[in-house]
Amino acid sequence: MNFFKTKPRTPPDLVKGLRDALPKLEAGPPGTETRRKNLQQIKAILYGDGEPVPELVAQLAQETYSTDLLYHLLLNVHRLDFESRKDVVQIFNNLLRRQIGERLPTVEYLCSKPEVLFAAFDGYKNEEVALNTGMILREMLRHEPLAKILLHSDQFYMFPHYIETTTFGISCDAYTNLKETLTRHKTMVADYLDKNYDRFFSSYTTLIMSSNYVTKRQSLKLLGEILLDRANFNVMTRYIASEANLKMMMNLLRDKSRNIQFEAFHVFKVFVANPKKPPQIESILRRNREKLLKFLKDFHNDKEDEQFTDEKQFLIVQIQNL
Repeated sequence: MNFFKTKPRTPPDLVKGLRDALPKLEAGPPGTETRRKNLQQIKAILYGDGEPVPELVAQLAQETYSTDLLYHLLLNVHRLDFESRKDVVQIFNNLLRRQIGERLPTVEYLCSKPEVLFAAFDGYKNEEVALNTGMILREMLRHEPLAKILLHSDQFYMFPHYIETTTFGISCDAYTNLKETLTRHKTMVADYLDKNYDRFFSSYTTLIMSSNYVTKRQSLKLLGEILLDRANFNVMTRYIASEANLKMMMNLLRDKSRNIQFEAFHVFKVFVANPKKPPQIESILRRNREKLLKFLKDFHNDKEDEQFTDEKQFLIVQIQNL
């Protein structure tokens, strides 16, 4: 019989142990095994062996909030080994989904601690951890109050920088999270774009004019989605009243990439289909009428897409009637 059987550690012990170990990580490998074990035991309580025990999960969550463990995990995630980083993502995402009746306690906690959200966003500065912190950020952005904090911050305008100047993997992840921020919570985003129109679009246009093919194509595609969403009717009306925007799309219709031409078409069609075109827009279209008709008649004729063919035909009729 083993008289020295170790007592299972309680959730507060695990959280405190991990929280205390994090600042000492620079000391090097000696504590690696303990930290890994702590993370795995925390994960085991959250996911349970078949079924988590609600009392233990509640204790663990409470201790996590009171020690600010989530923030310190993000600040130190670059010091953890590969497997431990994956554990951190799973712990974070499990706590974010935790629900008590209608309440989401972790979301409520994070609303009062926006520095946790921004620590996840700052993960894009570090290539080693960017994809881990990007996954955590994506889970946060599913919740409107957290997406709102990011959208209304100056940090939000760092997205183009991370999309444009990082490695392909980080760029794709940052774009995915930008899209998540702009398309999931439609009413909140429509209100934001309405009130911050100039700042948003002057920043966003840098992505559309990017020299990077993937960035340019994805940004154009997302712009089309934003403008054609009913929630953004006011924003669309304002966008398609701008001569500069129309000229930009007409230039992109002639881009050397057929895919970019195609995405530009889906934005250009909104200018032409508008039944209440402002005089300046109608004037540009009328001035270029013959060129546009000739161009559209030969535009992507090999595309076997009934909707595209119908839309193209509709535009031709609209331009002929100018």
